[in-house]
Amino acid sequence: MLLKSARLTFGTLAVIFLLAPLVAILPLAFTSSQFLTYPIPEFSLRWFDELFTAAAWRRAIFNSLVIGGGTTVLATVLGTLAALGLRNWNLPFKGTVRTLFLLPMVVPAVVMGVGMQVLFVQFGIASSYFGVIVAHTIVAIPFVVVSVIGGLGGIDRRVELAAASLGASPVTVFRRVTLPLAMPGILSGAVLAFATSLDEVVLTLFLAGPNQRTLARQMFATIRENISPAIAAAAFLFIVGTIALAIIALLVRRQIAARRGG
Repeated sequence: MLLKSARLTFGTLAVIFLLAPLVAILPLAFTSSQFLTYPIPEFSLRWFDELFTAAAWRRAIFNSLVIGGGTTVLATVLGTLAALGLRNWNLPFKGTVRTLFLLPMVVPAVVMGVGMQVLFVQFGIASSYFGVIVAHTIVAIPFVVVSVIGGLGGIDRRVELAAASLGASPVTVFRRVTLPLAMPGILSGAVLAFATSLDEVVLTLFLAGPNQRTLARQMFATIRENISPAIAAAAFLFIVGTIALAIIALLVRRQIAARRGG
């Protein structure tokens, strides 16, 4: 009983520690003041209006959606293929290959940014949308791989073998059996990839040109130049958008699970 109470207390304190900064800053997105200060004089939506009317913020939101969407598609496809390959028990040096896929999660972003900048200049894709999407994809793939591997781990191989024994080709088995069963993991990986792209600022600083300034980079620049409540409004959109995507993915996963049960 004492151990259970200690765990509950520790978990509660950890949640409070993580959420306290958000609780402190997000209400300032609705302030009428020009400064991030309490108490709030009166509630206003002026800073959300600025996000969608100021040219710099509108461009940043558009760039984030374009780059985030491209990153999500590319990282989901490549990460899913990588996870399917790592599922093969006969793959030589499987542990080493998996570690290589997960390296972008632990390599410092500054080191990756410098290396990518030198490499992308050689390929002529620096300061371009494609270059930023590729860079974001590299750091997003590990999250997709981990998520899809978890989804594939819950698939009973005998189901695929049964389909193959009934005459289904490998492509049909993948399309009609493996892919639907792994879809919850793929959806979770896609949401993580999109969130990773939205939050990435270091690689964007190194690789993006003036026309590829994302919302995260715009927030960073605004903090350096002038601390404005528009930053809190942008952070609010960040969080609400990510939560909305997570809820949609959860609902889809439950729907897929219900169809399996049916």
